[in-house]
Order: sequence, then C-alpha cells, then structure tokens
Amino acid sequence: MLRGFRNFLMQGDLIVIAVGLVVALAFSTLIKAFTDSIITPLVNAAAGGGAAGKGLGWTLNGQRIALGSFISAIIYFIIFMAVIYFLIVVPYRAYMGRRGRVVFGAPGPTRICPDCQSDGLPIAATKCRYCETALQPVSQAGPAASA
Repeated sequence: MLRGFRNFLMQGDLIVIAVGLVVALAFSTLIKAFTDSIITPLVNAAAGGGAAGKGLGWTLNGQRIALGSFISAIIYFIIFMAVIYFLIVVPYRAYMGRRGRVVFGAPGPTRICPDCQSDGLPIAATKCRYCETALQPVSQAGPAASA
C-alpha cells in the first residue's frame, strides 16, 4: 500500500502540476500586492478620497502609493521561487533522472512549416497541425550536415 502511494506521489505529471500550482499561487500574491499597493490607491486618488500612510512611496491626492509594499512582494516572490526550485525541482529532476525520465528539461528540437511558416512543429511531424501540409522528413544529423 505504501509503495503504491509513493508511486502515485512521484508521478511526473503530479509533481509538475503541484509546482505549477505553487508558482501560480505565489504569482497571484505578487499581483495582489501590485493591485493593493499601486493600482487601488491610484484609482482612489483619481476619485479624490482616502488617507495617506507611512513607508516607502508617495501620497497622491490623499492616497498612499505603497511602493515599498510592492517591492517587498517582488522580493518575496523571488525568494519563494528559489526555495521551490532548489528544494523541489532540483531533487525531483535528479530522482527522475536516475529513473531514466527527463522532467523540467529543455524542449526538444522543432521545425517550421514551409507553407504557413508556423513554428514549434516537432521534428518527427509528417503533417503541419495548422495548414495540414505534408512535411518532408528531416534528417537527425542537424543543419551542419546539409551545408
């Protein structure tokens, strides 16, 4: 039973989704700080009401634009993402590498459709996903072989 639970937790997709969720939550904190500290006071100042506060920033028409609060949210975001990267992503990437799977790696090579000029098509694609043009096979030797 514990082995099955461990295998469930170490599935690649589950960890990727969890990291994405944590990043989204941290990013939402950054966005909330931006709106609470800068956008909302600007809107209130344009309306002409409110009281001034303390800290790094300035007062505009009685509304405090708290630049210090926003800067602290940016610093929090950077530190939080570094912790997520070094405590979750790096060890998980090493663990999955020992199991023979690549996660959080660089994307594979892509190609461009000669007709519609769409990029991001996989090298092995035989048909363009956008215009459905048949594509010629690409040699895996790379661009140096064609020169």
